[in-house]
Amino acid sequence: MSELFDAVDALVASRATLPAPVERKRLRTAHSLTIDEVAAALKVRRATVSGWESGKTEPRPPERDAYARLLDKLAELYPASPAPAAETASAPGAPVPAAFTAVPVPALEQPLPIGPTRAAAVVSAPVKQQVPALDLAAAPAATSPSASTARPPTSRRPGASKASAAGARAGSIDPRFENGPLAVVDVENRQMAAYCTGGLVLDVPAKSLPSLVEWTLKEAKLGQPKLSGPGRPADPLLVLTEAALERYGLPTELSAEEKDAGRIPEGHKVIKQLTRADWKLTKRGFGPWARIYRPARGSERQCVQLCIPSWNALDTRFWGHAAQLPPVELARILGTYATRVMTPRGSTAVTGLELMTALHPPTHAVRDEETGALRQADTKTPGSLGTDPVDCAPCEAPDGHPVLTALDLPRFHVRGPAEKLFEEAYDWARPMTDGECTLRYLVGLDVNMAFAAGANGLTVGLGEPTHVKAPTFDPKLPGSWLVDLSHVDLSRVKAGKEWVELDGSLLPSAFTPKGDRPEGPAWYATPTVAYAVELGYDVTPLEAWVRYDNGRYLDGWYQRLRDAYLATMADLGVSADLSPEGFLTAMDGYKARDPELGIVVAAIKATVKGGLGKLRERPRGEGWRPGERWRALERPTWRPDIRAAVISRTRINLHRKIVKHAAFTGQYPIAVLSDCVVYAADGPSPLDFLPYRDGKPLPGGFKLGINPGLVKHEGTQTVLWGEGVREQFDAPQLNFARFIKDGTVTAADNGE
Repeated sequence: MSELFDAVDALVASRATLPAPVERKRLRTAHSLTIDEVAAALKVRRATVSGWESGKTEPRPPERDAYARLLDKLAELYPASPAPAAETASAPGAPVPAAFTAVPVPALEQPLPIGPTRAAAVVSAPVKQQVPALDLAAAPAATSPSASTARPPTSRRPGASKASAAGARAGSIDPRFENGPLAVVDVENRQMAAYCTGGLVLDVPAKSLPSLVEWTLKEAKLGQPKLSGPGRPADPLLVLTEAALERYGLPTELSAEEKDAGRIPEGHKVIKQLTRADWKLTKRGFGPWARIYRPARGSERQCVQLCIPSWNALDTRFWGHAAQLPPVELARILGTYATRVMTPRGSTAVTGLELMTALHPPTHAVRDEETGALRQADTKTPGSLGTDPVDCAPCEAPDGHPVLTALDLPRFHVRGPAEKLFEEAYDWARPMTDGECTLRYLVGLDVNMAFAAGANGLTVGLGEPTHVKAPTFDPKLPGSWLVDLSHVDLSRVKAGKEWVELDGSLLPSAFTPKGDRPEGPAWYATPTVAYAVELGYDVTPLEAWVRYDNGRYLDGWYQRLRDAYLATMADLGVSADLSPEGFLTAMDGYKARDPELGIVVAAIKATVKGGLGKLRERPRGEGWRPGERWRALERPTWRPDIRAAVISRTRINLHRKIVKHAAFTGQYPIAVLSDCVVYAADGPSPLDFLPYRDGKPLPGGFKLGINPGLVKHEGTQTVLWGEGVREQFDAPQLNFARFIKDGTVTAADNGE
């Protein structure tokens, strides 16, 4: 009889009544439970619980009974408020309260931002049935910079009803790319499936890699519209999981030799399959970021890019644990990045460089007057770098560059500041004064997107350099200038029209990365020399390499990355209109609200730094010897002068804030590292020493906020900690900015 009772109980439990999806999420978050905790308790996947809370799927026995019991218990503890949760939820980008009164709802459970509207949340995979489209008319507006309209959040298979397909094409989305920029290809229940952005799942009929490429170009409707008028649409990106690699006959991991080569051997059977099907690979071969193509026919491109996370395509330094995520969540991360920045073309550094080119294509199409057909213009597109590489000036060339061969330098000669341009980020520190040692804390400030802010509005050279002897300095003319700035005394500088007295011994020099005062003539980028003039000192260049063909090449690049950063931070609860106190509260543990979106933020930042670093890429093996050309020199985006100008501007921007702060408060930095500066203070918060008055910061000084160029709290340690580590390592000038975040210092960090 007990068995019959158990069967009856199970039957009743299979129809257990559950609250609405939005109520399920409210109850969980009210009790400070995470999706991971609920999933672990019910022994299901994280994406499964997310699907239950988004309304995309419903729990089945035996989990349904346990889930219903959990929600019933939580409902007793947290009765529903009169106002529906859907009406009280804040829209992305809305102001965040100064203090959170409850654990913030992780953004992973919120609708995924795609374009100016928000599609439905990620669903559990795989979704086999047709899911009714949600009403997006009431969806809150997002702050995404994308100009496209989001697809209705329907998960469908190829061959779905015409009505559903018509709904997916509603709005301004390009029908060629209606399924998004990319898909994660995986094996689920012995079937191939492509997980796209917005929870869309497509059946993949392809049984081999060549047929997968064909299917992608003909049926998948993946890709991304061009970012500029003369540009071209982004090629579709396929992310292959380990299960997909096995299905298509590829190794799940690269051997040691293959890792060194960055590719699988050319004789691999899959490469032979591609060759037989008339597909080609680029020169970098079949590696973590492989491009498979056929020569373009007219304006029609036939190219698909592969991303293989298990081959280290998603470097953990920039993408965190993205490679270990389930397909649905990986598609969400990469899709958000692609929508807001661009479809990844390789590492974040490669993508940062490709974004510059996508926004300023080197060529454009013109119509032939004789034939009427379109062809590439003979001249470069205005505002671009063109199609041909440009040699840098000798002073801008890194060691080993072939342009230095003509200088006939002695063997093993080490060039000094008068021969080589040293525009690098700060790495400076000084001993603390007696007065600073009486204070309790060391507080670090970090400049948001500092190098992106340095690129904003910067005029850079677009063409070849011109050598000029004894030039008159022009702050509007980009280039490299040989000038003596050793006479600039930071003890007395000009602030506007008035001179200000400072303690120059407590300030880093603005003209050297190490903060030392220059000792004679040296090469500087235009922003550095212009700052010396701004401080009230005359400059007399001895010679210069200037670029008369110039423009604000990086403006669009900065704006795209800024908008991507701000939109993603807004989704994490940090908006641009917060008060200083509210901003500090919102920034406290912001990544924990949605670790996956935290990965997107890190990737956007890495795109900025990596893209600028690629402008002066050094040889990477290739059998290179000093004096020979290396591969990176053959592209027009190899421009060390642009990199130097951005770094110069970034360093000067920070120094200007330091001087303003010192002149107004009498406080001087103890350490500066790149975009982080450390001060001694009586309290642990930046508000304990930043001169805010009625919520307004010092004009031209440090301002708390999320916008690029503003600052956030990097970390706080005690003065006793600082003196202790300096004594431990016998390093009076140990740079605290390197360790202020978590206070961990090792012998290796100190160079031992």
